[in-house]
Amino acid sequence: MTADNQSNPCIVMVDAYAAVRSLVLKFLEQGCSIVRVQSTREVPYVYRAAPYVPDDFIADIVHEGDLDATAEAVAAFSPIAVISGGELGVELADLLAQRLGLPGNGTELSAARRDKHLMVETVRAAGLRAARQLRATDADELAAWHRELGGRVVLKPPRSAGSQGVSFCDTPEESVAAFHALAPADDVFSQPNNGAVAQEYLPGTEYMVNTVSRDGRHHLCDVWRTTRVSANGVVDLCDALLLIDSGERVVDSLREYAFQVLDALGIRHGPAHVEIRMTPAGPCLVEVGARIAGGGIPAGASLGIGASQLEWTVDAYLRPERFHARAGTPYEVRKFCAIVGMVSPVEGVLSEYRGIEEIELLEGFHTLITLTKPGQEIRRTVDDLTYPVIVTLLHDLEEVVQRDLNTIRHLDGTGFYVLDRGAG
Repeated sequence: MTADNQSNPCIVMVDAYAAVRSLVLKFLEQGCSIVRVQSTREVPYVYRAAPYVPDDFIADIVHEGDLDATAEAVAAFSPIAVISGGELGVELADLLAQRLGLPGNGTELSAARRDKHLMVETVRAAGLRAARQLRATDADELAAWHRELGGRVVLKPPRSAGSQGVSFCDTPEESVAAFHALAPADDVFSQPNNGAVAQEYLPGTEYMVNTVSRDGRHHLCDVWRTTRVSANGVVDLCDALLLIDSGERVVDSLREYAFQVLDALGIRHGPAHVEIRMTPAGPCLVEVGARIAGGGIPAGASLGIGASQLEWTVDAYLRPERFHARAGTPYEVRKFCAIVGMVSPVEGVLSEYRGIEEIELLEGFHTLITLTKPGQEIRRTVDDLTYPVIVTLLHDLEEVVQRDLNTIRHLDGTGFYVLDRGAG
């Protein structure tokens, strides 16, 4: 089965799981057919609850490790682009695009676009500000490095996502304990960590900068400011994202630095999600994903701006002339948006949420998604994968969104969660 490149262009999407279905649907709306390539034989742990919708795709190819065989199977559909649907698929998407002679980011820096340690070292080598760090494979070496560095250290898996496995450590002893838990474990994609990355803690507000590129030209789609709480033993837990206007003073320096990071990592085509701390000494990279932003961010950007990475990615691959004609145009926030995660302090079997109705009556309330439902096991929120409820706020006035965000945080807490005391 082949696709007609003129009337029915074919897009290959690597690891197109449910989390990226919004991008899949956007291409389908444009009359594209989509071939799904799964980069691993088994579906990773993080995607098992809601893998993907088979009817979205004209073919589903599982990569068994033989690049020649996978490339041959993909080539039969005469695709015009290969896109990574998520973090795990970045390297295979690079390989397939290069093998098929399609627009892509090449393979020379593929590892640096996935491995957190190599990523930061590549950015540093390009002359950009970068965190001090260590690739930790030995507990004694890590303890000595932390003692010499002083202050707070962040330990993270080399190739994970969703802030899973991230620890904030104030002493060498805490770093060693986190290392022993992290190094032998699997990451969120069911891949072995084989060590950890230790980095200096970067003070300052963290921003999420979302871009799309074509032929090395970058466009800034949207910027989000994160807010953070100390909860459940995590001293720097992200609890909300707030969409900010491109006219805010901080955006110019974030844009300049983010574009330099994209250049340093060889990201010339497609979407990218860049996390940056605005430290007292200026912007500094946390990490970057060479793929579309997750967590409902594109949907939130569409609500607030009228466009997002979704539309810009479609243009970059289907209508590059249109992309180049519009790239660089500042975006304008029409409605202010916040994506708010409820922070569960409890664990057990959830009986009910107490206070949902009050949230739904907020002036800026837009939507509420219950990720953990009554009757299910609820966990303490420690990362981006353990929010039990996600609330989206939307309003013409930024002050209303901020007030409602503060109100949600006031309602959140032990009293919001009723556990089934009879369970177990």
